[in-house]
Formats: sequence, structure tokens, C-alpha cells
Amino acid sequence: MKHLIIGGVAGGATAAARIRRIDEQAEIILLEKGPHISYANCGLPYYIGGVIAHREKLFVQTPEAFGQQFNVDVRICSEAIAIHPEKKTVTVRKADDSCYEEGYDRLLLSPGATPVRPPLKGIDLEGIFTLRNVEDTDRIKSYLQEHEVKSAVVVGGGFIGLEMAENLQEAGAKVSIVEMANQVMAPIDFSMASYVHRHLTDKGVDLYLEKGVDHFEQVDHRIRVCLANGENLDADLVLLSIGVRPSTHLATEAGIRVGRGIQVDEYLETSVPDIFAVGDAIEYPHPVTGENWLNYLAGPANRQARIVADNMVRGKQEKYEGSIGTAIAKVFDLTVATTGLPAKRLKQAGIAYASSTTVSAAHAGYYPGSFRLTTKLTFAPQTGRLLGAQCVGNDGVDKRIDQIALIIKQGGTVQDLIRIEQAYAPPFSSAKDPIAIAGYVAHNIIIGAMPAIYWRDIDNLDRNKTLLLDVRTPSEYELGTIQGAINIPLEKLRERLNELPKDKDIVVFCAVGLRGYLAIRILQGHGFKNVCNLSGGYQIYALATAPITNKATPKQQPEISTTKPCISTLKIDACGLQCPGPIMKLKNAMDQAQTGERIEVVATDAGFSRDAEAWCQTTGNSLITKSIQNGYHTVVIEKNDPQGTTPNATGNSKNKTLIMFSDDLDKALATFVLANGAAATGHKVSIFFTFWGLNVIKRERKPKVKKDIFGKMFSWMLPKSSQSLHLSKMSMLGIGDRLMRHIMRKKNISSLEDLRDQARANGVEFIACQMSMDMMGIDKNELIDGVSIGGVATYMQRAEDANVNLFI
Repeated sequence: MKHLIIGGVAGGATAAARIRRIDEQAEIILLEKGPHISYANCGLPYYIGGVIAHREKLFVQTPEAFGQQFNVDVRICSEAIAIHPEKKTVTVRKADDSCYEEGYDRLLLSPGATPVRPPLKGIDLEGIFTLRNVEDTDRIKSYLQEHEVKSAVVVGGGFIGLEMAENLQEAGAKVSIVEMANQVMAPIDFSMASYVHRHLTDKGVDLYLEKGVDHFEQVDHRIRVCLANGENLDADLVLLSIGVRPSTHLATEAGIRVGRGIQVDEYLETSVPDIFAVGDAIEYPHPVTGENWLNYLAGPANRQARIVADNMVRGKQEKYEGSIGTAIAKVFDLTVATTGLPAKRLKQAGIAYASSTTVSAAHAGYYPGSFRLTTKLTFAPQTGRLLGAQCVGNDGVDKRIDQIALIIKQGGTVQDLIRIEQAYAPPFSSAKDPIAIAGYVAHNIIIGAMPAIYWRDIDNLDRNKTLLLDVRTPSEYELGTIQGAINIPLEKLRERLNELPKDKDIVVFCAVGLRGYLAIRILQGHGFKNVCNLSGGYQIYALATAPITNKATPKQQPEISTTKPCISTLKIDACGLQCPGPIMKLKNAMDQAQTGERIEVVATDAGFSRDAEAWCQTTGNSLITKSIQNGYHTVVIEKNDPQGTTPNATGNSKNKTLIMFSDDLDKALATFVLANGAAATGHKVSIFFTFWGLNVIKRERKPKVKKDIFGKMFSWMLPKSSQSLHLSKMSMLGIGDRLMRHIMRKKNISSLEDLRDQARANGVEFIACQMSMDMMGIDKNELIDGVSIGGVATYMQRAEDANVNLFI
């Protein structure tokens, strides 16, 4: 039997080796159009970043060694350019451009996929790369060695794009990521991607989400990435990681049935007898949805190769069960993994589902190096069948996602998560493993013991009929809460039940969900009927709703002063503790410290650095340094003299607060001129947009949002964006407005929109009034990027910490 294989990387090489193991007499020919076979495709980014030091370690086999070991005729630099099924031959082009025909009894297609390279102006400029094979890697590596690459732009926020962002930063470049979607890592849900967003910005990577590239330009020996919204990013290197497409042209021209990929049956045979296909080029039904899908993963490709080898040699005996898309990636110190279907895919497919989000310790909290692991499950709301899972954390993500993937592939339920018997010892797990806890919570949702609500639902609640109850500690509440929530700590809940109305829906939340669950059990036990718990707690809500703001010039962390004498530095280990644990340890230590003494706290809670910064702002102490390394967050804080520094003292602050109440063009111009001037002198500036002022920060191209009749009426009557604003005087049916903008252009004065962008780049805080938005039916998605949502408490906090408050 003569087996001809097209493609010599994962699928093709694995199939060739398997065929030889089961048939010593077979003739096997392996065609590969490149010079290499069986290399570590997934290791390419780490070679570029220097994590993998030696290039030869990328190669699992050389063509010569592979051919000799398995008695395979390996022909590199040999490209199959046509298939002739009627003759059972393939036309092959050699490196010298000569061609010949090779016959076969069974043919295997493993052509892989090719990177998407859209026809954008300037895309062929020097310094713009894709990464798919060893040749691409060599080109990028040589470019880094021959050029001084201080900045890089990665276009695309998928797994490879993020791995390259990390490795380009390791190579010394300041990295920006441009992604058209509203999140990185499309296979996971937005809430889980929010962890990645925070970690990337903590690591100094700039994120430009919901931004598309329009074209590229060469400017002073650098590449200018011109975005569709008018923003420009200058870089020394650009990596395109937009995605890949299956290589199907050979199959299409041969008359093989092709959809988005090459279509195969359960034996991995194509529509043409004796021609099989595996790997990135094929589409196959998803075990959960039953719909064909593309799956670009090495694990399934190797499994397919083993099955197809058996079927090519022994006849069609082994069936392929399909892949559920189990994938994992390292993003700096964070590990992100997914399996099965996320909530957004289930929603798109019209499949009923419920979900739960839990946060647990990856191993016993009292054992050193304990990190938090966030797990999101999707499952059938009636039967509990597991449909998908996602995990994010610093440690232990891989073994949990692998266990869950096995249950999903076997058609298991959330109950099976509870039944798994994990090996337990403090360095490796907790007595209640994170996936067992995830199973308990999901089961409670199914049986109604814990009615759940999700972060996306919060902003759509009718606040007249709903009470938000924060059961965290007062210290946590002060650091931030959901707008409009009241605070009754869990420990005080039973004695303060009379403060809660029984005629309203009550949404309970804590940090991650556990105290919220305990609170609703208390409430249900005292006759409260309409209660539910916020899945994932305030942590998920705060992450998912936090705006991403990139600074034009990233601030450097201040060095510990050597000119000011320091009494001492006390070191505190808060590792393994979850919020508010690290903050409470910091507070207790600071209460005992003397003025001028410094406290160094090390924590594994990913939100601790930002919490510590907020705590310093409210207490008047000084944040000296903050850093993150291998998942450990370290802050150094100096205790200030309580007599000399009063937190939020108006007289001592140089912060500025402006209320933008008007949508008059001239008043809006004045607002941003003042804001930019104040920001340029180093002052913190906040602009609170309320009522008509919201029109100043509307997008020009707004997404479609669902509105009630009053929201639609306001949309018809109000300006569509800042481009539609009128002067407060001499507008003259819009003539004066256009004249004003013309004069500004003629005199090289920045437009309103440019001044607004400059303010954001200078770090001016934009806050939109939640109450005004609710009244006028304005959705957050209709506002420009970088706007946070707040209420009167948010404004008052800024106003108390400012020495100038202007109402415009």
C-alpha cells in the first residue's frame, strides 16, 4: 500500500510515524513545501523572546533522522500543487521549479492554515511580520538583532498575539496591542478576559480594544499604524496576529467538498474516496453543538493523525469523536485556559445555559505561594450537563481545565465535578478543590438554593424596584462598590434585617460570592423571597466595567528616596489572602507604625496593588513603589504624619474638578482647554459629565442599543455626537458653529474632538453621571472609550479632594 502525505508538521509527521508502526511493508512518502518538518510551532514566540535559547530545540525531528527512523521518503521543499483523484496522482513542484507526478493508493491532506494578511495599504513595509513557521521566526529574530526595536505593535489579541506581546516585551520593546473586538482572547468570555486586560496593563502593555487598523505608513524609519478612528501608533516592529485561514485551495481544485474548511466524515475521509484530511485545514462537528467548526489546536491534530493512520492502513474502523477546543496560554505571570463553549458562543447558538463564577485558592492558603484561581462554568440549567469552562490564575490552571475537559467530552454534569477525587496535600490543592467548589456552586444554582445574577445584568436593573446589598466589610466598601449599593456587613446582617424592604428585589454581593451566598441563605431563612447573589461578586463586576486608559507616556514607578531618612521598613507577608485580607494586614501594621516608617507588603491577590493605591489616597499615606513579579504583588507604603497630611483635605490638594452640564460648543471647548492646562501642570483633573454634558462624549459611530420609548425620544431630540454641538450665542441655525470650527482650523487651534482626545491622553478622568444616563436612555456603549460611570458619591469624593470645582 502506497501512502502519500501532504504536509509534514504536526498531523502529517504523526500520521507517517503511526502508519509505519502498524505496517512495516507500506510505502510512505511525506511531502513538505518548507525546509523543516515536525517542529514545535507553539514554541516559536518563546524562541523570539529568548526563553528558548537555542533554535535547534524547536525541532522535534530533522527530515533526515525522521526518514531514517521510520523508513519514510521525506521530501522537503516539495510543494503539492494539484491533485488528480481520477488518476490517483499528485503534481509536485520541487525547489528548482521542475514538476513531476506522484501516485498514491491513499492520500492524506495535512496542509495546515495560513496567516490572515488583509490587503491594507502599507502592509508590505519592512518591519511588518506574521508568525506561523520557522522561516517567519527567523525573519523576526534577525530583525530584532539588526534593528533597535524600542516599541512594537501587535495587531490581534488572540493566544499567539498575547504570547508574542510578552516575548517582544521580554526582548526590550514597549508593546501595544490593537484588537477589533472588545476583548482579547476570543475563545473566553469578556468577564474572564478582564483579568487578562488588568494583568496586561499592570505589566505596562497598552491595549487598544475595539480599534481596527486602516493602513500603515513609513515615517522616519519607523512604522506608523493608522487606526480607523484616526489614532496613530508609531512602532519599530509590527506583528500581525489577526488569525489564520485553512489551506483549502488544493482540495477545492480537486473537487473535494469544502465549507470553511475541508469537510471530513467520522473516519476523517473526505468526500473523495481514499483521500483523508486532518489538522487545521478541516472542519468537523463540535460534540456539544453538532455544528461544523474550525479548530486550530495541536492536540486534536495529533489525535486525528493517529486515528486517520489506522483508517488508511486497516480500513475505516476508528471514529473521531470531535474536539471541544481545550486550549491554554501563558500571558506574563497569568495562565488562561478554556474548554468547551463559553457563554457567548452558547448564546449565539441559541443553546439554553446557566453559568457560575467562583474564586478559590489553587492550593491551601496557609501554605506559601497560594494564588487565587477563577473558574467559570457553563452548564445546562435543567440537567446540569457541563457545556464549557474557563480558568484564570497564576497556578494550577492546567490540571483543573484538563479534568473538566474530560468530563465535558464524556457528557458529564456538574455533579461529576463534585465526585472527582483529587489528590490533596497543602502544596498542591485544598481539601475543597477549586473545581469541586465550582461544582457545588453550579449545583446550588440548578436546585435554586442560590439564585444568581450576573455582572451584565446589574446596569439594567430597575433601581426603583431593586436594592443592592453589599455585605463586605466597611473597609472594602470604602475602597469601591456598585453605585447605589448599601453596606451591611455579613456579620451584622441578622441584627439589621429590619433595614431591608421585603417588597423589593434584593441583589446581594460580596468580593467573590461566598459571603453573598451566606447572606442570601440568611435572608431566605427570614422570609425574604426575591433575593439573588452576584456571581463572581464585586471583583468580576469591577473588572468587567473598569475602563482601559492608556497613558501617552507611562509613569515610572518612583524610587525609594535616599535623601529622606527612613526609620525602618517592616515586611508583611499577605500571600494567600484574598481581599480584604491584604489591606487589613496593611492597615493593622500601619496603625502600629511610626511616622516615616515604611511597610512592605507582598500579596498574591491580583487586585492588591490597585487597592493599596486607593487606600493610600483615602488615608493620606504615601505609596512609594509597587511592582509585580511572577504573580507576587509588592507595595511599599510610607506612613505620613496625620497632623501634617489630611486625606481629602481641600486646602492641601491641587486637584481640579469640573462639572460639564452644558452641551454648548464654546463651553465644551473652554472645559477641555482648562482641563488640559491643569493636567499639563501635573494636577489630577476629573470632569463629571451630567445631563446635556453627556452629548459632548458621545461616539460618532454608535452601536445599536435597545431603548425604551423615552430613550428613543431623547435620541431623536439630542445631538448625535460632539460634531452636532451648537454655540451658546450666534449659532445662527448652525452657520456660526461651522464658522467657529473653520476659524479654529485656519488658526491651527485644536478641534473640540482633538482637545478631548488630548485630555484623555493627559490622564484627565471622564466620569458620566449614571442617573442622567438612566433618565435620558443613554447606554455606556454610546459613549467614547475611557469613560467611567459614577454618581453623586463619586463626584463628591473627587470634589472633596480638589481645590478648584467649576460648574460649566
